[in-house]
Amino acid sequence: MEMTLFISALLSSIFCYLGAIESPWLFGMSGGFYVVGRPLVAGLLVGIAFGDIQAGVACGLAVQAVFIANLSTGGATNSEITYAAYGGIGLALATTKDPAVAVTLSVLLGQTFGLIFYNTRMALYSFWNNRAQLAAENNDTRGIMLNHLIYPQITTFLIRAVPIFLAIYFGANLVEWLLKSVPEVITHIISVLGGVLPALGIAMLMNIVIKSKIQLIFFFAGFVLLAFAQLSMIAIVFISALVAYLYYVASARPSTTSAQETTTNNTVASNGVFEDEDLF
Repeated sequence: MEMTLFISALLSSIFCYLGAIESPWLFGMSGGFYVVGRPLVAGLLVGIAFGDIQAGVACGLAVQAVFIANLSTGGATNSEITYAAYGGIGLALATTKDPAVAVTLSVLLGQTFGLIFYNTRMALYSFWNNRAQLAAENNDTRGIMLNHLIYPQITTFLIRAVPIFLAIYFGANLVEWLLKSVPEVITHIISVLGGVLPALGIAMLMNIVIKSKIQLIFFFAGFVLLAFAQLSMIAIVFISALVAYLYYVASARPSTTSAQETTTNNTVASNGVFEDEDLF
């Protein structure tokens, strides 16, 4: 059991490093941060590491819904998504395999320890950048390579992989003990909050995407098709694409017609021909 948990925690920590925004091994940010670093993909990978893909994807889906509207403005971020994904999902699969617990742990790790290590990484990177700049001024090719490529990647691995490994391997027993020791009402509250947080994430995304209240009708129409008509997600995607195209065409046509009328009026005015309505 201990060896199995060791291997699972080790694989999860390596995946967390590969999903870092600074990791270059999976085609940079394209395959790393924007694919492996996403909670849904993290759930699949951690599920493979723990030998339970179904539970991993379920936890990843719940965590992805929470962070679906997570935005980073400039260098500021409110939560470190890779720590949240791999730490929370890994701990959940090592204990209860409950998506609600995975959500609660992900938010806790992402907004506390994740931000601490994220800011630590930025401070250390500034140190390596200064050394790389000094090496460039002295035409030190080896110093540039070490300070720009090697040392930052070692720093990233130590800051990301090691904490996630320790959290999963040594924190699994602690989390399991806490869940068993606290009163049942507390665990029920955790489950309820864990179920509410994904809805909050989707609501935040809707607040960003929906520009007018009338557009809420599309959301409710999709909900009806899914909940009552019991259509599959693939069918709803195709219907949504068709409706989006029709909406785009209908929205663009008035402005096009108005532009054509303006062009026609300008042409008539330039030719010196005026109608009675042009005088007023």
